[in-house]
Amino acid sequence: MRRRIGPERGAGPLTDTARRIIRLNYGFQLLFNLLWWMPVFYAYQKAAGLSDGQIFGIQSIYYVAFCLFEIPTGLIADRIGARNCLRAGAVVMTAANLAPVLSASYTGFLVHFLAIAAGRSLTSGAASAYLYDGLRAEKCDEHYLRAEGTARALGLAAKVVCWPLVGPLMTVAHAAPYVLSAASAAGSLACAVALPRLAGEGVRGDASLRDAGEGDGGRRGGAFLRDAGSALRCVAASPWLALVMVQGVAVFTLSRICQVNLFQPILLDHGIGEASHGGVLAAMTVAEAVASARPQWLSRRLPPVAWVSILSLVLAGTLAAMTLGGPWSVIALLCLFAAATGFAYPIQRKLVNDAVPPDAPRATLLSVESIVDRAVCALAAVAAGAYLSAGHLNTLLWHSALATVLLLGVFQVVVRSGVVGRGRAGGGMPGAESGTRDLAAQAASGRAGRSGRG
Repeated sequence: MRRRIGPERGAGPLTDTARRIIRLNYGFQLLFNLLWWMPVFYAYQKAAGLSDGQIFGIQSIYYVAFCLFEIPTGLIADRIGARNCLRAGAVVMTAANLAPVLSASYTGFLVHFLAIAAGRSLTSGAASAYLYDGLRAEKCDEHYLRAEGTARALGLAAKVVCWPLVGPLMTVAHAAPYVLSAASAAGSLACAVALPRLAGEGVRGDASLRDAGEGDGGRRGGAFLRDAGSALRCVAASPWLALVMVQGVAVFTLSRICQVNLFQPILLDHGIGEASHGGVLAAMTVAEAVASARPQWLSRRLPPVAWVSILSLVLAGTLAAMTLGGPWSVIALLCLFAAATGFAYPIQRKLVNDAVPPDAPRATLLSVESIVDRAVCALAAVAAGAYLSAGHLNTLLWHSALATVLLLGVFQVVVRSGVVGRGRAGGGMPGAESGTRDLAAQAASGRAGRSGRG
């Protein structure tokens, strides 16, 4: 009998603590990611006197900085605790959104995006790790997927409601998008402060803080290096975890490149004017929000790992189909693309979390996944710029689709060859039991090695 992606029928009720964790996570995710300036940041920077080269140069620096920041921030989360890392990220994000208000210049916007990269990297793995561990501690982990998906859906819904208000608000106060973003980040800090402390959460964090009090930089550096080494050994000893991470690269890269870099070029190429872009973006966001809130709709036929592959192929297929249709079909395909993204993200997140062995540095491993995703995305963005500069948008869409098909084809060959044992990430696929035993043995070996090192 196949397991469902969502909560099992008859799953236990939520405890009061689990319910509190879920609700505060909703608030944190919604407010932390509510960037009011997103629809207007290009025009805002142009009005401040920045050139196109400066604007896109800052974006390139942002992607590189995000990858670099992911390395220490994941280690920090595992040392001081995910909850403390969420608080730190909210503080940094609040300050980041105020930078353009204080200095609407190239330097101000560069500092803004560097701080955004730092704030987001502090929370990218910690938020998911805290939710997963918190619900598991309350024996309510069956509710994780729905909680993750609903949090994403609520955040998207908030953007649909708030983004149309940005234009009118700017006529009242030009800096309103950045001030409101800072206020939202401050609200996420309040949610992070209210999160309950998890059992055993402070053991490593307290030791790390004591090291900081002693001023022993070598000891702190050694602790971080041990965590980094532990994470890398965990990936090396768990081929299924590495394989699941690689599968998620297609989803992340396609969604980022299409929804951020290619969204406007695709619409303009089909004669859809800028005045309509906000409406199309709102429709896409609604589609993604609905799908994110209901990933369990996909759970009855296929296991989770197969659904991520299928949804990745849907993303690739819609990109290729956009080269053939007219304006209305392109809008429909963009909404289909957004819906497939909404389904895929929470399922992929659960696959990775399930594949992490017990007692492994979860936040660090999630940061490793984020680094891989964004590194590939940075390369894809460079390639996309080259294609667009040469006027080859349709060629870019077709090549993106073909590259995705090839990646997933290799993935399926490896999975079906039986070389890599499947752990819990197999989602109840036949034969997953042996993979679970293999993964448990690897985790036990890793724990023994860490214990032996003291």
